[in-house]
Amino acid sequence: MSRAVEDRNRHMLRVRDAMDRDYAKPLDIPTLARIGYVSEAHFIRTFRATFGETPHRYLQRRRVERAMFLLRETDRSVSEICLDVGFTSLGTFSRTFTEVVGEPPTTYRWRAADLRAVPACFAKAWTRPSSFGEARGLSVD
Repeated sequence: MSRAVEDRNRHMLRVRDAMDRDYAKPLDIPTLARIGYVSEAHFIRTFRATFGETPHRYLQRRRVERAMFLLRETDRSVSEICLDVGFTSLGTFSRTFTEVVGEPPTTYRWRAADLRAVPACFAKAWTRPSSFGEARGLSVD
């Protein structure tokens, strides 16, 4: 692997780390591109080449993963969780959650109650969304 590719990967890892840390905050392309030391014009393409999905898709999936945890482990309302993980619209949250997980947030919460009897490592493996649409056999793109 060339030095340039290593540097690019390192910069994209910094971006992904920032997205993981600040997933609930509004993140925009100019800010993320600055973190990755790449122009805005090349940022999305570079991120996708490095991680196999667009920054937006990665951020949405990360937010849904956190929402899944909160739905399983708290009694907070779906609306509160929606806002806590960085969504600004309950409709967008529900649609994205359903697209990633394969079921709406309220159904997931109800079904997740059954997972309490299963060891946490298995529950996480079974419920972790790997990418948009894969649970339903759809193309990632």
